[in-house]
Amino acid sequence: MFATLSDRLAATFKNLRGKGRLSDADIDATAREIRIALLEADVALPVVKEFVAAVKARARGAEVSGALNPAQQIVKIVNDELVTILGGETRRLRFAKTPPTVIMLAGLQGSGKTTLAAKLALWLKEQGNSPLMVAADLQRPNAVTQLQVNGERAGVKVFAPEPGNGVGDPVAVARAGVQEARRTLHDVVIVDTAGRLGVDAELMQQAVDIRDAVSPDEILFVVDAMVGQDAVNTARAFLDGVGYDGVVLTKLDGDARGGAALSIASITGKPVMFASNGEKLTDFDLFHPDRMASRILDMGDMLTLIEQAEKSFDAEQAAAAAAKLTGQGGEFTLDDFLQQMQQLRKMGSLSKIMGMLPGMGQFREQLENFDEREIDRIEAIIRSMTPAERANPKLIDGSRRARISRGSGTQVSDVNGLVDRFFEARKMMLSMAKGGGMPGVPGMPGLGGAKRAKGKQPVKKAKARRVSGNPAKRAAEQRAAAQRTPTGAGANPFGVPGGVDDDFDPASLELPADLSKYLK
Repeated sequence: MFATLSDRLAATFKNLRGKGRLSDADIDATAREIRIALLEADVALPVVKEFVAAVKARARGAEVSGALNPAQQIVKIVNDELVTILGGETRRLRFAKTPPTVIMLAGLQGSGKTTLAAKLALWLKEQGNSPLMVAADLQRPNAVTQLQVNGERAGVKVFAPEPGNGVGDPVAVARAGVQEARRTLHDVVIVDTAGRLGVDAELMQQAVDIRDAVSPDEILFVVDAMVGQDAVNTARAFLDGVGYDGVVLTKLDGDARGGAALSIASITGKPVMFASNGEKLTDFDLFHPDRMASRILDMGDMLTLIEQAEKSFDAEQAAAAAAKLTGQGGEFTLDDFLQQMQQLRKMGSLSKIMGMLPGMGQFREQLENFDEREIDRIEAIIRSMTPAERANPKLIDGSRRARISRGSGTQVSDVNGLVDRFFEARKMMLSMAKGGGMPGVPGMPGLGGAKRAKGKQPVKKAKARRVSGNPAKRAAEQRAAAQRTPTGAGANPFGVPGGVDDDFDPASLELPADLSKYLK
């Protein structure tokens, strides 16, 4: 969603690299580019003015003028201001002292309230709570049925005494839902209310009546992040008419410019609490302003990536695979590779996972064009192998590769590519696990192109003596060399001409009497 904004900001910061000092003209030009980038991202004009003014004021301060790298200081300032307009700190749910905690969802039709109710219920269930969803949207066709289907997928109970489709009193259903939660000992109630195609008096009044009937601990306004500037106007109207405690952004995985996400918290003064960025029920999490700002600036989101990995990866399997990579737990096989790949898929889309790594903005086009079905093809190839072949891929000869390709519905070249890449990857991972680093990367220990350690310099070969092509001259040179280096009993190993004189007396060298101190 923030691809355009990220690219514009990255280009702006690139122009600052290599400058030891920033002039007022540089700061003004940078501020102008940031202003254009925010306006193109559909950020509200008051937010843009406030943001740019704060950046310019801090850029002219001592933190930049006295910095060794002013460009990095500008990036830090922009990051800090992005965190500020996104809400500053992560806002978490407030739970009631006496259960159940009542959460009411409000918003326009089409913003994704019903699906988000199930996502929130599943998230609460994973946190150790026992949620109950209440179907109080009795006007939109099949809204009750949709909530029941989503509740079954999430494994969460749904309270739906009325069929909906224009039948029933939503206020009475909401009140009865809270009573049912107390009776069945559910500690959280999520009330799904009706939406309209636009803000109107009837919608506001119904939401107010439900609010007064159940006295919710949290009122969450659900807004479609792809709506743009109109989302800010709707958020302000709901705040004046009904009031709410936090905002939930849906459809953050869309291709809109994302200005609503950057504007709502600053204009309404209410924090963004949750974000939904996909169609799966698991594509939902707390909204962290600092992490979102880091993503916008293409600095990655390693904390979210680590949290997802901790939830998805089996600790024992990961430890066993790590032991095999160090050579202490046997050899890393295709079965281990398949297990690691399956756990990686539990984290979600691989393109999203790779997008959380720092600096991946330059590979955005490749990530967007990545075919997730490639993982299915790799799994089919591995599952078409026998246990012996997975344990020892060296057994896979030409006939076996043809059989595996037929069994997996792929080409022989696909099998060849997988086996070759597996051997290369295993070799590289084994080298990294032993501290050798990545092969072929210059300047690091054990890597191609690195400088040799002292004492490990290669011995230079002595140049061969040139021999004359004239036979007579060559014979004369050989006779002269024989005279310089005599052979036989009188010769000495140091090449002293004439050997050692028999009358030579070592005492004539006048050496010190006691040489023992030089031998210690």
